[in-house]
Amino acid sequence: MTKSKIYKITGLLILLCLLSAGIFYSQLPNRHKAIVKSYLFEKLGIVNPNWKVVNKQQTYKMISPEFLIDGIYKSMEGPKSSNYVQLSQDSTVLWLTGFHVKALDAKTLKLTSKDFICHTNVDFNDVKYFSAFHLEKRIGTQYPRLTSLSHGMENFNFPQGYGVPMRGNELLYVTTESLNHNIVDANFWIRHEVDITYSTAKHLKPLMSRTAFIMLPYDKFDPYKQPTDPGTNQCIPVETKNHSYDDGKGNKLSGHWVVPPGKKTYRSTINQQLQIQDSLSLHAAAIHVHPFATQISLFDKTIGQNIFTSKIVNHKNKIGLTSIEPFTSEKGIWLYKNHEYEIVLDVNNTSSINQDMMGSMFLFFYDKELDELLQKN
Repeated sequence: MTKSKIYKITGLLILLCLLSAGIFYSQLPNRHKAIVKSYLFEKLGIVNPNWKVVNKQQTYKMISPEFLIDGIYKSMEGPKSSNYVQLSQDSTVLWLTGFHVKALDAKTLKLTSKDFICHTNVDFNDVKYFSAFHLEKRIGTQYPRLTSLSHGMENFNFPQGYGVPMRGNELLYVTTESLNHNIVDANFWIRHEVDITYSTAKHLKPLMSRTAFIMLPYDKFDPYKQPTDPGTNQCIPVETKNHSYDDGKGNKLSGHWVVPPGKKTYRSTINQQLQIQDSLSLHAAAIHVHPFATQISLFDKTIGQNIFTSKIVNHKNKIGLTSIEPFTSEKGIWLYKNHEYEIVLDVNNTSSINQDMMGSMFLFFYDKELDELLQKN
């Protein structure tokens, strides 16, 4: 075979590979396109994957790599990056007291719109965390996410005198993700600055986190059939791969669902997620919802009263959340094992098309068991 033929065949194969890759890429959902682009940017040296970190004055500050905003990215679709956090080099107990995130211009590092902030998740290693405090029985009892900031709630602090204790040399895993609901022809770069505030005080009142969220049933045989029967409380899941759960009886539930235009209320029981053994005192709650949510409540179904209600303010002339009201209380509110609790979410989809929705709470309870262990040391 001549060299010219070899070159032609090689060129044709390369062309076919590029064409196949292009077709494959075009069929990916937005979130996977963002992952592919971020990977290529790092490998080509366009983006430095390293985070800028400063740890001083009881604030751990870190700035993410650059994120390219080049189109619409709805919740959980945008470019993202992750980083490990170690607050100190020794095992001294430190107290996490607050979490903050803001969007920056990638070049100037000046503040830009918070509309480019999606999630900032803070996870921990539950095996190492609970083992360090001799609480091994808690390992694996729930997903090890400490909390999450999101669009509308970019800052969250625990009430005075409370915090989440952790050994300084243990690791947190922080993932921050970008967002863009409104700018169709976007073409610019941003970064996220994530701050974790902590205290070196000898003793605060320890908090433990429980994650609770709305899960709605869907038809596992025909999940995208519309409309749903109002009497079944079923939803249309956004997708069946992520945020899809089993109720233990073979029925499917979704924590990420479609909301039609108009007003609607969604609710689901969360007792299994709360895991209350006797009683717990609630002192803080960080909220995660999507645009078009108007309020979310923790509801005591047994006595027919709201524990608290978080008011949600939406942007007036564009899609997005202006603010989500957090819940904090030094005094605390008691929740009981023999009561039934729900999350109730009110939505007003003022657009003319279906939108996606979630309703989650990161609930922080006084940890009496851990407090007694810490006071012995």
